[in-house]
Amino acid sequence: MAYIPRLKDEYKNRVISALKEEFGYKNVMEVPKLNKIVLSKGVGAAVSDKKLIDYAVEELSKITGQKAIATISKKDVASFKLRKGMPIGAKVTLRGERMYEFLDRLITSALPRVRDFSGIKATGFDGRGNYNLGVLEQIIFPEIDIDKVNKISGMDITFVTSAQTDKEAKSLLAELGLPFKKN
Repeated sequence: MAYIPRLKDEYKNRVISALKEEFGYKNVMEVPKLNKIVLSKGVGAAVSDKKLIDYAVEELSKITGQKAIATISKKDVASFKLRKGMPIGAKVTLRGERMYEFLDRLITSALPRVRDFSGIKATGFDGRGNYNLGVLEQIIFPEIDIDKVNKISGMDITFVTSAQTDKEAKSLLAELGLPFKKN
């Protein structure tokens, strides 16, 4: 018997029926689902120090359990001393089992470690059913050893769903366990 992540099993058994009931979907295929989670980290100081990109890639790889890649600049920006093709960040895209595993770890262990945490803001939706979440410190993840961190930095986490509206996407993410702030 193959291993199934807890949230994937919960999505199939509970979330689909709850969303069908809430929005009146006639078909299971209409129910929105989580397509991918993208973690990205901009490293502005990498213009002067190339090792910072390697640290960022290594940290994202530790957090997600999947190899991250360096992102490169698309054009020259003279005021930032930036040339086209220079590495300026890191990103990793999670799908399938790893996506559900990361989401489970984010909800159960990382977000509760945020100082003065009272839930995540519900204002990060883009109008097309995707949600963006900014994390100020990478040390909230238990995979990161605080003693080995050379610089505390944040990252962006993007949840890409198949939902058509923000309301559907918020319901999906709330059912999966993301702790949104109560208004």
